[in-house]
Amino acid sequence: MSIAKEPRYSLPLPVSTFKSPQTTMSRPFDKTDKKRPTGFKPRPRSPREDDDTVRLFGLHAVEAALANENRSINKLLMTENAENKLAALVSKRGVAPERVTPRDLDRLLGPDTVHQGVMLETELLEEPVLADLAEIAAGGGGPLIVLDQVTDPHNVGAVLRSAAVFGAAGVVMHRRHSPPLNGTLAKSASGALELVPVVLAGNLARALTELRDAGFTILALDGEAETLLEDEPLTGAVALVLGAEGKGLRQLTRETSDKLVKIATGGALDSLNVSNAAAIALHLAAMRRRGK
Repeated sequence: MSIAKEPRYSLPLPVSTFKSPQTTMSRPFDKTDKKRPTGFKPRPRSPREDDDTVRLFGLHAVEAALANENRSINKLLMTENAENKLAALVSKRGVAPERVTPRDLDRLLGPDTVHQGVMLETELLEEPVLADLAEIAAGGGGPLIVLDQVTDPHNVGAVLRSAAVFGAAGVVMHRRHSPPLNGTLAKSASGALELVPVVLAGNLARALTELRDAGFTILALDGEAETLLEDEPLTGAVALVLGAEGKGLRQLTRETSDKLVKIATGGALDSLNVSNAAAIALHLAAMRRRGK
């Protein structure tokens, strides 16, 4: 079973520091591989139901996309200032950007979009297979993060950023009840969309069941739980499940999980934003992998 190296990034992720991912997460399991997690029955990927063409904007998001050799470049619009900042990557990809003004991008993306002078028209990345991510997680490559109908793109982007920083094996989301993997989410992720594989599950409960049957411990974070996350080992094959803002975890998700846990708090407030909770849980898991 292969073990993915843990990415080492610091916040914020600076311009011109991205490298193309060295491994692909789309390889299905070899049926003769005796080391693959048991319980999985690999199924063909389902195509996304929406348009595959997306627009990415913002320096970090576009820089990471240009550094990702698996990311197509259909059209690249840049102001002179943005082109100067990303000149090395633009040259490496051999693409000729179309020079535009900030006002041109305002008209194209909307006046409230913080585009930082750059927009990339591209295709969605090839969707990875859940069993591949499970193999990485079970081999010591960090936990899986499962988002139960978290629909705010800013929250999901922040979760992806924490996943890249603290070495999560990947993120699993509901196919229909999750934000599109487009510009708003990518900018919030600050480049992490190119680094963290995302699985879109048609049935989240079934995906959790497959993980549990493969030997995973499914820990669902709930502020009303009696067990503390800090008391869990958080090593090996672990999936951390987080619910949406406000409504939290769905009942079926609770029932499918092995245990409900909460993050210990001691202040005037006892609840956390979903992205903050994910960051704390991933940091704690990273420390446990280091023996702390």
